Amino acid sequence: MASSLESTLTRAWLRRGPLAMALWPLSLLFRLLAALRAALFRAGALRSERLPVPVIVVGNIFIGGTGKTPLTIWLAEQLMAAGLRPGVISRGHGGKQDGADAGAGAPREVLPGSSARAVGDEPLLIAARTGCPVVVGRRRAEAGRRLLALHPQVDVLIADDGLQHYALQRDVEVLLFDGRGVGNGWTLPAGPLREPPSRRRDFTVVNAPELGADLAAAVGGAPFRMVLAGDTAERLADAGERRPLADFRGRRIVAAAGIGNPGRFFAMLRAAGLQVQELALPDHHDFLDDPFRALDADVILVTEKDAVKCRQLENINNDPRLWVVPVAARIDSALAAQIVEKCRGRPTA
Repeated sequence: MASSLESTLTRAWLRRGPLAMALWPLSLLFRLLAALRAALFRAGALRSERLPVPVIVVGNIFIGGTGKTPLTIWLAEQLMAAGLRPGVISRGHGGKQDGADAGAGAPREVLPGSSARAVGDEPLLIAARTGCPVVVGRRRAEAGRRLLALHPQVDVLIADDGLQHYALQRDVEVLLFDGRGVGNGWTLPAGPLREPPSRRRDFTVVNAPELGADLAAAVGGAPFRMVLAGDTAERLADAGERRPLADFRGRRIVAAAGIGNPGRFFAMLRAAGLQVQELALPDHHDFLDDPFRALDADVILVTEKDAVKCRQLENINNDPRLWVVPVAARIDSALAAQIVEKCRGRPTA
């Protein structure tokens, strides 16, 4: 039922049809409450904390996945290339940070042996890909303080998500969209937006194969285009074994994705010339049910985000059909140069 409701809303949010129109009065109330909350933080009525190093927030206003994790990885790599020493803080969606146990929400460092169930799949992937210190916690300022205490050499923090987490002050905001743009342009529940498209930001990035004039105008902010590219696969059980995606043409392929927007992964594979059977899983799927066991396929292609969990499950990790498709973000380097300039212009405590 939950999946059916989500699918219905997702379709409704792309146009201003009967369902969206019926929910529009609630959307006005949601927008008013969101604006009031932001105003209270700006006025100091609600406490907002500034950390002693520059903070870059990477986030979105479109509910669901738009590609924040690849963008965060790209940004961390660019900052390191510029001579900075970044750390990453995140809520840790899908981990115990979202659970009901006594320790939920407390800052927790992501280590090489950390469980995805404890710290979340995306932070584990970011730590593995970048080598940067990563700390997860519901309260981003607390997570930032913990990271800086553990790694005092860090001189800039990237907050993966948390655009609406105003309890943490930020120096740079990067707002990310994908090819869906702003949907019908309305806020929840009549539309897919947490905040209106006119929301201020420092930089706008659009994760889309093409950035036409209509899409650019809809998102605003003189956007940079991000393209996610992947042309190889590595065996899940042995990351050292790599093959070009072209080698899988003509095979019986299932493409599985437990991410916010699985269609983007499937489209990328088709653009590489592969014919795939789609298996869309819930975002942050835990794979404890082994959705691959009964599949009739020669090859099963999964995302990196799903792979960090699958590798920690022995019955799945040993499935020889499973291959991981790493992706890399490609963005104009001018974006990184401008972010670095802003960070270096901010005095540290």
